[in-house]
Amino acid sequence: MSSSETVTKAVEVGDAERAGSVRLDRVTHQYGRGRETVTAVGPVDLTVPAGEFLVLVGASGCGKSTLLRLIAGFEQPTHGSVRISGAAPRPGQTAGVVFQSPRLFPWRTVRGNVDLALRYAGVERARWKERRAELLARVGLEGMEERRIWEISGGQQQRVAIARALAAENPLILLDEPFAALDALTRERLQEDVRQVTAQTGRTTVFVTHSADEAVFLGSRIVVLTKSPGTVALDLPITLPTGKVDADELRESAEFTELRTRVAHAVKSAAAA
Repeated sequence: MSSSETVTKAVEVGDAERAGSVRLDRVTHQYGRGRETVTAVGPVDLTVPAGEFLVLVGASGCGKSTLLRLIAGFEQPTHGSVRISGAAPRPGQTAGVVFQSPRLFPWRTVRGNVDLALRYAGVERARWKERRAELLARVGLEGMEERRIWEISGGQQQRVAIARALAAENPLILLDEPFAALDALTRERLQEDVRQVTAQTGRTTVFVTHSADEAVFLGSRIVVLTKSPGTVALDLPITLPTGKVDADELRESAEFTELRTRVAHAVKSAAAA
């Protein structure tokens, strides 16, 4: 191995051990046994540095959600290894997770749902009020602590789910098409919120979507997956402005349009290959 390769390898190993970093080495995941075995994803090699916003995008059935479950530790790879901050993922502890459905407890108030998350996260009870107020303010739900889940909109329910995922002070958050069931206007508003929240917290984020527009708007890096079994078809860094920007101006910019077209084309090509 040359000296430059040795340095590169050392940097990769260092990145893979930082808090919130993600590393997948030759990961393959299969369902079933014998003749019924189906390979859902892999082999996949992927390193996500701490603080990056990675978007996994591809057609339905390409293995995006499977990869997310592997990173969360909800499932184990058939072959290869998954490491979060240099260690094996621990379900419910390694990352905050937001699903397509909010999965809230309808018999609890907004406060009750967030407090339960704080309890499981091991936050001292004396800090709950302050921490809850901070989380709800971060997702734009100030003053709604006593509202019942059935009294708030679908978009607001997803905001509660995001607040709950942020309750544990771990450095990784995973989102599996969290806005898929929402109307276009609510979806765009929540995209802007997630973009701002992740920038403020600096957490590593892995976001699953099938939308090229959503991927380009949110991600600092996009990985397009092939059709099943999903492998990496495109690994694209995104250099759009970050921080507080006008969302409409960003979406209407020539650079955004060019990137969205490139990603959409890659998704279609990968699905047809």
